[in-house]
Amino acid sequence: MTSQRPGRSSAPSPARGDLSCCSGLRPPGRKRGLAPSTQLAVAASLYLSFTDYNLFQPPQWIGLENFAAMFGDARFWNSFRVTAVYVLVGVPLQLALALALALLLDKGMRGLPLYRSVFYLPSLLGGSVAIAILWRQVFGKDGLVNGALAWFGVDGPGWIGYPDLALGTLVVLNVWTFGSPMVIFLAGLRQVPEMFYEAAAIDGAGRARRYFSITLPLLTPIVFFNLVLQVIFAFQAFTQAYVVCGGPGDATMFYTLLLYKEAFTELDMGYASAMAWFLVLVVAAFTAVNFWLSKYWVFYDD
Repeated sequence: MTSQRPGRSSAPSPARGDLSCCSGLRPPGRKRGLAPSTQLAVAASLYLSFTDYNLFQPPQWIGLENFAAMFGDARFWNSFRVTAVYVLVGVPLQLALALALALLLDKGMRGLPLYRSVFYLPSLLGGSVAIAILWRQVFGKDGLVNGALAWFGVDGPGWIGYPDLALGTLVVLNVWTFGSPMVIFLAGLRQVPEMFYEAAAIDGAGRARRYFSITLPLLTPIVFFNLVLQVIFAFQAFTQAYVVCGGPGDATMFYTLLLYKEAFTELDMGYASAMAWFLVLVVAAFTAVNFWLSKYWVFYDD
């Protein structure tokens, strides 16, 4: 049985050379962690998640009804499934491509700063509305992808208009924004001591053996760092689905997109706040699991 949603002092001078006094020069907000305005917004959101609130009337306390209705909402579970597929498929592919290109750029090729800048550019633009619109044109019925397929006599579909294909275009867009993890991987590769490779080469280890026995183990802290960050970012994906696809048949109804519609289309702020807090718990759970699993595969040089 599905749940029904609720209605819509002075101090002595320090000695010369003593820099301990500088610790008091930090901005107050940093010292406390979150700014008071942010703390207030977080507290208000938590309170509203237990209320029925539509912006025009005072919030009414309804307890756990928003959460009960959320767990009984088929669109909620569909949006969660779509987002989970996006995270579990897009993030590994993105990190794999970023690591592969970082390994390529680490060979000391000419024009490295140029290549590094070019490859980093998608990470700066990938979440923008302009790139989302461009992506819509690339995968449209008369877009660049179908134009390339036409050269081979293939009549391509309207990728973003088909529920079975639309999510794949957004995964490709996420993979395309590999620049940020690539730069971090490249910085990590530059920290691997060359003497390890020289010793391995003397022992007769080939490239593959050196990669799996030296490079990858020493790079696991960087992999872990990128993994945690990209999982968090992927769960917050919104612009891509909102602009590129708009959710054909709810196939690209990301969790954040549904949350947005509940808050600003249906004006059900209580329900949207409950969804937001559930997302916080899910992201925290994924992060905690990643930290727990890291002891089995992340190796530190200490």
